[in-house]
Amino acid sequence: MRHILIAEDDPHITSFVTRGLRAAGYETTEATDGETALLLARSGAFDLVLLDIGLPRIDGFAVLSHLRGEGVTVPVIVLTARDSVIDTVRGLEGGANDYVTKPFQFAELLARVRLRIGDGEQRTPGAVLSHGDLSVDVRGRRVTVAGEAKDLTSREFALLEVFLQHPDQVLSRDQLIGHVWGYDFDPASNVVDVYVRSLRSKIGADRIETVRGAGYRLL
Repeated sequence: MRHILIAEDDPHITSFVTRGLRAAGYETTEATDGETALLLARSGAFDLVLLDIGLPRIDGFAVLSHLRGEGVTVPVIVLTARDSVIDTVRGLEGGANDYVTKPFQFAELLARVRLRIGDGEQRTPGAVLSHGDLSVDVRGRRVTVAGEAKDLTSREFALLEVFLQHPDQVLSRDQLIGHVWGYDFDPASNVVDVYVRSLRSKIGADRIETVRGAGYRLL
């Protein structure tokens, strides 16, 4: 199992990213300050580091500088609320492999993680996701049910894509919000229930099961 270090001092973001990565099949370890992140990243135990710039003690730029100066080549994806060109260039020239600006949707982060790790799970651009007689052409953004085309909104499509990536698995509302709407979306919102209801009306009500107290599952 691939092991990812999450170096982030915001517990909300750490929890959101940890849940999503574990649901995607990764092992995770968390560090809440730069000194701990540097110590762990040096160990060689990780396949990738998600590195926040604004860490306490020493910031992410310093962590990255130490790692690359010591010849540590672990892939690093920088997570930061800073979106200026100067910060982006500084991160990439400092040895980061990628750069994701907060707020972000988990689906985007996961795609970048898989790209940098070289994960065999990464979908090719023309991938088709299928489950029974339900099929989604990811690149063409086409959905068919028993051979019949269905017209979905962009959010409905994104929600269905997440379900198809995790068939027969219970996904919590928080996980679905993280994947489709992003971690900054209000977790108290009923947006997931609204979109599940809408999706059921288009692909069949019996295809998505409500698991009381837990979330939803694609059958």
